[in-house]
Amino acid sequence: MTDAPHDIAAAELLTVRDFIRYGVSRFNAAGLSYGHGTTTAFDEAVFLVLETLHLPIDQLEPYLDARLTTAERRGVAEILEKRVTTRKPASYLTNKAYIQGFPFYVDERVIVPRSYIGELLFSDYFGGEEFAIVEDPPSVERVLDLCTGSGCLAILAAQVFPEAQIDAVDLSPDALEVAKRNVADHGLEDRITLFQGDLFAPLKGRKYDVILTNPPYVDAEAMNALPAEYQQEPAMALAAGEDGMDIVRRILKEASKHLTDEGGILCEFGTGREILEEDYSKLDFLWLQTANSFGEVFWLTRDQLKAAKL
Repeated sequence: MTDAPHDIAAAELLTVRDFIRYGVSRFNAAGLSYGHGTTTAFDEAVFLVLETLHLPIDQLEPYLDARLTTAERRGVAEILEKRVTTRKPASYLTNKAYIQGFPFYVDERVIVPRSYIGELLFSDYFGGEEFAIVEDPPSVERVLDLCTGSGCLAILAAQVFPEAQIDAVDLSPDALEVAKRNVADHGLEDRITLFQGDLFAPLKGRKYDVILTNPPYVDAEAMNALPAEYQQEPAMALAAGEDGMDIVRRILKEASKHLTDEGGILCEFGTGREILEEDYSKLDFLWLQTANSFGEVFWLTRDQLKAAKL
């Protein structure tokens, strides 16, 4: 009987470097898809190897030539093989995702967190000296994370807005169970309140200084062509109608009612900028830039929404 690939790898490979090289080769040969926190076979292999070995995922160099124990080799070889055979995103295999260095528990009940908003929250857009959409983050009293999923943006917001009480809403009870675990893991039960319901419906007129939202925004054509990795995620966290803008339109219609006089909304919505600018020609969207995106996240104030009669 022929040994399985991971058994051969566990027997013949010795170091972290060996397993990363092997992982890259296996992933490339299998034609895997990425985008759940990594964008290349190398980054995916590094994440899986270091996370499986309980090593810091941002400190590869000190460990590259470290030899692994027999048990460690077996564990790493098995998880690399699972990535190929199951096509599950790496974060589902490790039950761990990171945004801005903060760890979050994830499983198949939630989309793997990967929002550009995480980067923006820790940028000069919030509290920067030259240009900021929120000039004084400590003065923010109430924040809403709409479509919270795993709760990651609410938890990051708690770091950026140290005095704020934060509400987080999701339609999925299963997703909120994951969010509840993450809120507890970060010790934020006294600052973050979770609500189950459809967008603003469970909030009963509450108003916020800042609304953050990374809603579903995948259009019907893209949903039908999703790679296997993305098909493992909850469809309700991705699908948003024929052009992908169904949920964003609903949010824009209701947002001004839930913003304080000086409040604003930060929304990530994918690549539908032309659609939004055509549909809402009276809105002066402020498009924010990240290291890997431009025109996929906008900021609007309550005054702008009201002026456009939204």
